[in-house]
Amino acid sequence: MQEVTGSNPVPPTINLRWLFLLKILSFGQDFIECTNMRKNKIKLQLPNGKEVEISEEKRILEIFQEYFPEAIPNAIAARFNGELVDLNKTINCDGTIEVVSFDDVAGREVFWHSSAHLMAQAIKQLYPKAKLAIGPPIENGFYYDIDLDQPLSPEDLKKLEKIMKQLSEAHYQIRREELPLKQAKELFKSRGEDYKLELLDEIEDNVISVYWQGDFVDLCRGPHVPNTGYIRHFKLLNIAGAYWRGDERNKMLQRIYGISFPQKEQLEDYLNRLEEAKKRDHRRLGKELDLFSISDDIGSGLILWHPKGAFIRNLIETFWKEEHLKAGYELLYTPHIAKLDLWRQSGHVDFYRENMFSPMVVDDVEYEIKPMNCPFHINIYKSRIRSYRELPIRWAELGTVYRYERSGVLHGLLRVRGFTQDDAHIFCRPDQIEEEIIRCLDFTMFFLNTFGFTDFDVYLSTRPEKFVGTIENWDLATKALEEALNTKKLAYSIDPGEGVFYGPKIDIKIKDVLKRSWQCTTIQVDFNGPERFNMSYVGEDGQQHPPIMIHRALLGSIERFFGVLIEHYGGAFPLWLAPLQVMVIPITEKQYAYAKDVVNKLKEAGIRTKLDDRSEKIGFKIREAETQKIPYMLVLGEREVAGNTVAVRKRRSGDVGTMSIDEFVCQVKKEIDTKSLTT
Repeated sequence: MQEVTGSNPVPPTINLRWLFLLKILSFGQDFIECTNMRKNKIKLQLPNGKEVEISEEKRILEIFQEYFPEAIPNAIAARFNGELVDLNKTINCDGTIEVVSFDDVAGREVFWHSSAHLMAQAIKQLYPKAKLAIGPPIENGFYYDIDLDQPLSPEDLKKLEKIMKQLSEAHYQIRREELPLKQAKELFKSRGEDYKLELLDEIEDNVISVYWQGDFVDLCRGPHVPNTGYIRHFKLLNIAGAYWRGDERNKMLQRIYGISFPQKEQLEDYLNRLEEAKKRDHRRLGKELDLFSISDDIGSGLILWHPKGAFIRNLIETFWKEEHLKAGYELLYTPHIAKLDLWRQSGHVDFYRENMFSPMVVDDVEYEIKPMNCPFHINIYKSRIRSYRELPIRWAELGTVYRYERSGVLHGLLRVRGFTQDDAHIFCRPDQIEEEIIRCLDFTMFFLNTFGFTDFDVYLSTRPEKFVGTIENWDLATKALEEALNTKKLAYSIDPGEGVFYGPKIDIKIKDVLKRSWQCTTIQVDFNGPERFNMSYVGEDGQQHPPIMIHRALLGSIERFFGVLIEHYGGAFPLWLAPLQVMVIPITEKQYAYAKDVVNKLKEAGIRTKLDDRSEKIGFKIREAETQKIPYMLVLGEREVAGNTVAVRKRRSGDVGTMSIDEFVCQVKKEIDTKSLTT
């Protein structure tokens, strides 16, 4: 007799009639189970605290309409049992439903992602032969990369907006469909969407989700808004070139940027801020105010600091060094290059290679221009035996580093290839972590407030799937970061799994006068460095123990921070940072001698002053000084000479009256010494 194996064995001699009977019985069992399921009502917890039971499957939008209608005006998407889903998702089991609105980061991403699909649908209507690449949401708005055999113009954007309006008014339902991978490939192949096929070739899942709206379909994991009518207030902003996948070896595509909002007033406010941002563009102001430049002869992403810009940089760096010394830090200087083996040991070659420049060979040894300062500080630590009594050690360096960035992402001072980090590393014992993090947070707020930034977004990034170190150490460090944030009463969001492989971190993004966020401060716990470099200190027990290493950058980089400062102040720097603080303007040649005396007195008081003795009209001189954003102008005529006074004009305020030279010096010195931001 043949052996029968398996959990539900079927004898090989079974006849077809018996097999058919088994099939019927199996179907009957399934039918009974489905019937029993339908008898059990679905229990749901709603955002308003209501607990409801529904007798049949329903879409979330239908559930809101019946049980929670007040949520509908603000709902963009939903979370079901914590998972971000479409409002059109059908619910067939118990769970908790949460509303996701435009006020949520996830809600904005859903809204802008759906807006990108709406734009793509309009593109395909206007240009049926266009091939779609990718169209994600971004920090402010969305874009779509397209392959089109004709260049787009601003007039084309107006045409697309008109079609988008028609599609919005059509209220096409946005419908999710899941397809087998093979069928998804056939779908996009039939539509000539080569870029989608390339993406599908890299997907390992057997089931692929697509989204339909009308006859338009896109490859997407979602979620999306329920229908195109949700997207009514939008603006297509500009066109740019973008290499497919950011690789200059690939084809150059056309990227269309756009923005959208649920309310018309929100769109108008954003567009007004956008116009103001153009006026404040640090690249334009950098040229007008003669602060910095970038030369093709030198290389992309490499900054040339002009005298005025260099002067401001020196002020920032001097302030930075003085305050670090007061706060118990010691300053270091380290080389710009090191043997490649150092970067192998640190892990950069394995984990960071794509951001490093190619090595150079010197005396048959490979050297690498440094992408980070950390390994140098670690080597200084290891230069002798350390005791627990020495910890914490706080070392800081304004260290210039070099990182490879693709040419397509370089952007003035904000994204460069060579920059100076305001770097610091703290080596401490495990019991000192929380206190050191609190000190870092206090120091950060002092610095940022001094430069005029008081609005922040704070994030705590926790352990990723791949990590080094023990879970115990990760938990200890994460708890220390969390408790430090709570102690300082800083509101923060948790980014689960977004820490880097060697430790959890705090990221602080500053908001400028236009409410734009800029990555600035990072406070990072590191388990990787001490382990890779076999760092230790002699503990109270006489044994060797690994120190905890904290990476800390307050301003991020001098280049980026300076770019943000330019845009935040529109080039009109606070008095203490202004390269030229006072312009003395005599009305005629008769006042030149007195004007020179005024200039000398101000310079003796340490006030940066210049005399404009050109034979130009007084109105022209004043307008030029205002264009150059000079905080104070002293206008000198016969009356001022006779009274030994100065007529003071203040940037933006105009005439503020006449006062003695001593009064003016006292006022200006007070503003400088207190680092006033109100000039």
